[in-house]
This record gives sequence, C-alpha cells and structure tokens, in this order.
Amino acid sequence: MDRSYKKTIERGLQMQRKIRFGVVVVLAISASIRAADWPQWRGPFFNGSTDEKNLPASWSENENIAWVAPLPGPSGSTPIICKGRIFVSSMVAKGPDFVALCLNAKDGKKLWEKQIGSDSRRFPRNNLVSPSPVTEGQNVFFLYGTGDLIGFDVEGNQLWKRNIEVEFGNLAIQFGYSNSPFLYDGTLYITVIRRDRHYRRPEAPEPLDSFILALNPQTGQTLWKQPRPTNAFDEGMETYSTPVPFVRNGKTELLNTGADFITANDPRTGKELWRFEYHTQKIRDSRIIPSLVTGDGLIFGTRHKSGGTFALKPPGSDNGSEARIVWEFDGPSPDCSTPLFYQGRLYVLQGNKRPKVVTCLEPKTGRRIWQGDLGGRGPWRASLTGADGKLYCINETGEIVVLAAGGDEFKILFETKTDETPIQSSISVADGHLFIRTAENLYCIGK
Repeated sequence: MDRSYKKTIERGLQMQRKIRFGVVVVLAISASIRAADWPQWRGPFFNGSTDEKNLPASWSENENIAWVAPLPGPSGSTPIICKGRIFVSSMVAKGPDFVALCLNAKDGKKLWEKQIGSDSRRFPRNNLVSPSPVTEGQNVFFLYGTGDLIGFDVEGNQLWKRNIEVEFGNLAIQFGYSNSPFLYDGTLYITVIRRDRHYRRPEAPEPLDSFILALNPQTGQTLWKQPRPTNAFDEGMETYSTPVPFVRNGKTELLNTGADFITANDPRTGKELWRFEYHTQKIRDSRIIPSLVTGDGLIFGTRHKSGGTFALKPPGSDNGSEARIVWEFDGPSPDCSTPLFYQGRLYVLQGNKRPKVVTCLEPKTGRRIWQGDLGGRGPWRASLTGADGKLYCINETGEIVVLAAGGDEFKILFETKTDETPIQSSISVADGHLFIRTAENLYCIGK
C-alpha cells in the first residue's frame, strides 16, 4: 500500500492524509488526530478502517485482555478514542437516564461522567444513545436520540448545550434517531432526515422538514441550515446514516444518503451541489440505515432492507445529471451494517437473515472476489472494522469473528463469544488495541 502525506493550512493547521489504493484520496479529521486514534464512528479515514498494526488476531480470559471497564448500561454507539482518552455514550441500566463518559485508554479508569438527561421513550431494538460521540482532540461532542447535543472540552467542562428536537420539532424516525454527529475541518455537522409527520402526539400543525445543520463547535451556534427535500413518503423519508466527506479535484463535498437520494453539499455554505435519485419507484419503507463509503473515486451505497449494493460515479463539475450507477451487486447486502472500504477492497455484510454473509468485492467493477457465511445465532448489525490485514466482526448476541482481509478466499482466523448482550456497537481500534463494547463493559484487547 502506497501512502503519501501532505500538510495544508486552512482554518488553522489541518492534516490531509492520502491513502492510495489506485487513486484513492481520504482526508483525516485534523492535524491533532493521528491514524492511531478512532475519532468518529467510522474511524480516522471515514471508511471503517485504520492503518494500525500489530493487533491481536485472538484473545481469551487469560490472554491479550489489557483491561475491562464497567459501563452504566447498553448502547449502540461506538467508543471514540483520541489522545489517550475514550469517550462513551451510555444508558444508565435500561434507562430512563443517560450519560456521557470519559475513560483513560491506558487502564480504563473513569476520568469523568456527566448526567445528560432522562427520557422514558422506548424503541424496538434501539435506545436513546445510539449516536456515537465525535472529537478533534481538544473537545468532544455528544448527541442523543432525545435531540440533546452537548459540547465538552476533554476535561469534562461543558462548552454549550442545545436540543435539536426542541428547536426543530420531533425527530420523527420510527426506530429512534441514531445519526452520529460529524466533525470536519473545524465544523460540526448534524443531519435530520426524517418523516414529515410525527410518530407520536401531539403532531405539529406544519409538516416537519429535513435538513443538514452546521455548527461552530466552540460555541454551538448555527452556521447554516440547509433544507433537504425529497419526493419519498412515509418511512421512506427517513435515514439513520451519518455524512461522509468526499474529496475530488481538490475540493470536499459532504455526502448524505437516505430518503431515496444521495446528495452532496458544500461543507462551507451548505449549498446542495448535486443529487442522485437511487430509488425512483416510491414505496413506504425505503428507509436507509447504513452510511455511504467512498474509495477509488466512487461512492458506495446500499438499498433498503438488504436490497443490494451499488457504486455511484459522481457527476462532472458542470453537470449534476451525469451522476450514474456503474455497477450493482444484487447478492447478500446490508440492511444495517455500513460497508467497509479497506486495502483497495469493498466488504459488505448481510447479517439480518440466513445465510449471514460477508462478501469481498472489487470496488471498480463490483466483481465478487470471495464470500463466506459468518453463521451465528444473532443478527450482525454492527459495521465491519478493517485493521492490520484483518476484519473484525461482532453480532448482537456476542459472537465475534476475525477474518483475514484480502486474499482470494473467505478465511476465519478466530472465533469467540461473550454473554454480555445485546451488542450493537462496532469495534474501535486505537494505539495497538481493540475496543469492544458490550452491554456491561468496555474491553481493551491487546498486549
């Protein structure tokens, strides 16, 4: 793998890290974030991977467990690690209270815990703490299914607090608002892509709008609010996905998926640059859960309810109508799990129905390289993590499988299980360790 690094100055010192799989370019969050960190839910390169090395391929009660830290309760959010600190969202038991925590990455010791709120709402297979925190190394930002959005410095001092549900109306997502905040180039982004009607009373007199919100991370003040209209209807208007950056021709676009469209926005102004309608036949439940991922100059998306995976070639700079699908994979595809782009390959996980299959695809063509059945008793809803030539997979009933990345065949390196369920968090990687969140504990795996 060929890597080159280029530093630029824009809104303070920022680091642009180029990772080449052919001609792929990916930006890191900031100069203060190293590849050894996991600063947001899909990692340092926004694609579920890291270039960390010397990670364990196996572990047991007596081997390769550095420490175990108790957590107040379950959550679908991913642990975020930066500069030796771990940031975690959590329910307190099964609720109604929820908190924000910071742990020491060296020993798991709790550095601080903040009571955020209390809410008795219940959602099937979800709770109010599914959004993952995000950090740039100096401050950390937490978002919850209640709409509570809070900024802290890394010492736990509150910078500001808002509630986007109070400000903008009910976060009308059938199974609970779960979009993670996204931090990029000195700006904090929030997506609210929702149904235009409430799921609970009282209903607002006017239809609810969908939008992208940009905030000043130091103050929490709104920089811009960009509408995101759609011709989808009912549950099809919703998405649980998180934005990703897409860099081409030296410029960054902010990509979103859901409500039957992929859209690209100018991260500085919010202006919509182009959109692509991937679902032209309107149906009630075309909601999207996985986020987009980019690589090899393409954008990889999924259709609703395991309906397929596709590669989108973005439009030319002058004509938005030129965006087009260059290949589709109609084999086993995700309903919940975001695809992984790692070492020049695309990995997709269909984990909701049998067979529960991981497929390795050639990104430029969609050609299937290999495919294998993970098995397991429970659904595989957490997204795959790629690191050190391995794929780390975990399911809701605590079954963990480590696969060999690359190669020409499906190869299991290790299998284990925990009984601390349910588990919906993806596995994070930082400083030579894996961080695995269960319903009861956070495990640091490694020497």
